[in-house]
Amino acid sequence: MSREKGVLVSIEGIDASGKTTQAKLLVKSLKEMGYRVVYTKEPTDGFWGELLREKVLYGEKRVPAVVEALLFALDRFEHVENNIKPALKEGKIVVSDRYIHSSLAYQSAAGLDLNWIREINKFAPKPDIAIYIDVPPEFVVSRLKAKRSVMEKLENQRKVREAYLKLVEDKELIRVDGKRSIEDVQSQILEIVLKFLSKRS
Repeated sequence: MSREKGVLVSIEGIDASGKTTQAKLLVKSLKEMGYRVVYTKEPTDGFWGELLREKVLYGEKRVPAVVEALLFALDRFEHVENNIKPALKEGKIVVSDRYIHSSLAYQSAAGLDLNWIREINKFAPKPDIAIYIDVPPEFVVSRLKAKRSVMEKLENQRKVREAYLKLVEDKELIRVDGKRSIEDVQSQILEIVLKFLSKRS
C-alpha cells in the first residue's frame, strides 16, 4: 500500500456489540502483518471524553440531546487534531473504536436532525472504511453498564440499531453479522480491510 497517506478505519456498533474486542483484534492482526497501526477510541481519554463518561454515559442524570451531541463533537475535534490527523500524515492505519457514525446513529435516535449532526462534525475526516457490527439489542442488553432500566436501555438500543442500519442502506457503513463467533467476525473484518489496502498498493 502507499505510505504517503494513512488509512482511517472505524468500527461501529450498539453498546456491548463486541466492537472494542474486534477493533483491538484488527490492530493486532495488522501489526503482525507488518503494518503500522494505531488503536484509538471515542469517547477519548481526554478532558471532554472523561466528562462524557462521568456526566453523560454513566451519570445518574440525563443531559439534553443537543448538549450531548456538542460534547461528542468537542471530544472528536481534539481526537482528530491530536491523534487521527498526525497518524494519517505519517501514513499509519488508524483503527477507531467508534467515530462519527456513532454520533449520527445515537444522536439521531435521540431525535436530533441528521444534517445538523453532520454539520457540527464536518471537520472530521471521512473514514476510508466504516464497519458496523450488527447484533440485535436483545442479544447484548444484559451487558450494558448504564444504570437505567432494562426496558429503557433496550428501546434506546433498538432505535440506535435502526439508525445504524439506515446508514448501512445508504452505503456509509459496511455491515458485519456480529452474532457469529468472535473468530468469524474477526476474519470478515480483516478481509474487508485487506481488500481495501490491496487496492491502494
